[in-house]
Amino acid sequence: MDELNRVARTRAPAKLNLTLLVGSRRDDGFHEVATIFQAISVFDEIEVKFRQCVSGEKLAKPMIYMSLDGPDLGSDDENLAWRAAAAFMEQTGKVGHVEINLKKLIPAGAGLGGGSSDAAAVIRCLAKLTAFTDKNMLNDIARGIGSDVAFFLGDSTTAIGTGRGDCIEQIDPLPQRPIAVAIPPVHVSTEDAYRALAGSRDQSRSFALPAIGTDVTWEGLLDGEGINDFQAIVSALHESVENSLSGLAEAGARVTMLSGSGSASFALFDDAVGFPKIDMICSELTDSLGWPVLSSLTLVNMPGVELA
Repeated sequence: MDELNRVARTRAPAKLNLTLLVGSRRDDGFHEVATIFQAISVFDEIEVKFRQCVSGEKLAKPMIYMSLDGPDLGSDDENLAWRAAAAFMEQTGKVGHVEINLKKLIPAGAGLGGGSSDAAAVIRCLAKLTAFTDKNMLNDIARGIGSDVAFFLGDSTTAIGTGRGDCIEQIDPLPQRPIAVAIPPVHVSTEDAYRALAGSRDQSRSFALPAIGTDVTWEGLLDGEGINDFQAIVSALHESVENSLSGLAEAGARVTMLSGSGSASFALFDDAVGFPKIDMICSELTDSLGWPVLSSLTLVNMPGVELA
């Protein structure tokens, strides 16, 4: 039986939420949100191999295998990358063997979107490997996997998310900027964060969300336009999150904010504070806090897919 073997490789970036507003709970159980996504230079690494029969007996159904280099994230069918491959094969009608090799560097439960980014990376790789170009179907697949996946599937590194975070309006990427990202050793469940936020609110009220304009600028964010509705509640529940935020602020950050529902926090510094200074600050905070504080850059281009 003849076979066609191809390999695709890409990097899956982490994201920050430069603002995150949470509205009322919807009938489907999700909450309305309004957020600004920003991709950053912290990456997982993805390799996808696709083996398709081109003559002879066809496979009855796709077979998906996964290997993980990094922390154990549970069974394969709970991993968003595996689920993305399964959804792609089912919804596009492709049949063959898929092998996913994932090098996991973005911590789980940190609000950095690593699992969603991995899922989008697998979708992009499989689309490239199979020459599948229906962007509407690819977006439907992404939205079915998770709320943030559609952002990572897009072309822009900066975007506005509404609905449950899956309705993406791509905007011009913000200019590249150095940032600091603190990653305390605590996993914050998104479900638990939403439950805690709901418990802190008057449930008889309706929480309408303001529209986020497309004229997002670093100047506006440095002046305090960014808000994360989870920040107060998550930092109150987790001392290490509060210590990250206060440590970044004491190191001279102009803005400190939780990303997503946590536990990671990030810092924006004045324009005059360049990457070498921020890198030094991150090294010192890593020592004083006792957990990683990474110097990173915001991205202006999403990683491409390389075929081998």
